[in-house]
Amino acid sequence: MITLDPNELKGKEMYKLLSGAIVPRPIAFVTTSSTVNGVVNAAPFSFFNIISSDPPIISLSIGRRKGNTMKDTARNAIKSGELVVHISTENLIEDINETAALLPAARSELELTGLNIVESTKVSVPGILEAKVRLECQLEQHHEIKNDRGDTVTDFLMARVIYVHMDEEVYDPQKGYVFTEALRPVARLAGNDYAELGKVYSLLRPE
Repeated sequence: MITLDPNELKGKEMYKLLSGAIVPRPIAFVTTSSTVNGVVNAAPFSFFNIISSDPPIISLSIGRRKGNTMKDTARNAIKSGELVVHISTENLIEDINETAALLPAARSELELTGLNIVESTKVSVPGILEAKVRLECQLEQHHEIKNDRGDTVTDFLMARVIYVHMDEEVYDPQKGYVFTEALRPVARLAGNDYAELGKVYSLLRPE
C-alpha cells in the first residue's frame, strides 16, 4: 500500500490524485449570462453533485484561474444569482468539450458549437435546446475556498433548482423515474478521459 501525506504533495499532484481516484464524476454543463455584455457563457464542470433533494440543492465547485481570478461562470452566477445546469450526455459531449476553450467574457463559447439556446421559464438565463435534462437554478450560497496560504482558489456554489425540463424519452412522469440508459450520461475521469454508461446492475439495500 502506498501512503501519501497531502502536505508533502504539490497542488497539481493532489489534483491529479483526487481527480483520478474520485471517478466517475457527473459533468454539469452550465450556462450563465455574461456580466460584460449579456451573451450566454457556457462551460462544463465535473466537481458537481447533489447536496439535497428537499430543498433541491446542487453544488458546483469552480476552481479559479492563475492569479486567483474568478472564472466567468462563477462571476456571472454570483452577480445575477441565476444559472442553468444541464446533464452532459453522449449526444452533446463533443460540443460541450469545445466550450472548455478559454475565451474572453464578451464572447459566447456556444459560437464554437452547433448548440442552440432556448428561453428559460423561471430565470433570465437561456438553456441549451438539445439538452435532455435542463435545471433552472437560483444561487443559494457562495463560499470561497482558501488554501493554507489564505488565497481563494475555488468558488463553491450551492444552487437551488427552481424549474426542471426533461426530454420525454428519459422521464416517466407517472412513476417519477429517470431512464438512465435513455439519458446516456457521460462521466469525467482523469486527464482527457471520459466514460460512457457501462454495465448496470441492482443491489438490494439491507433493511
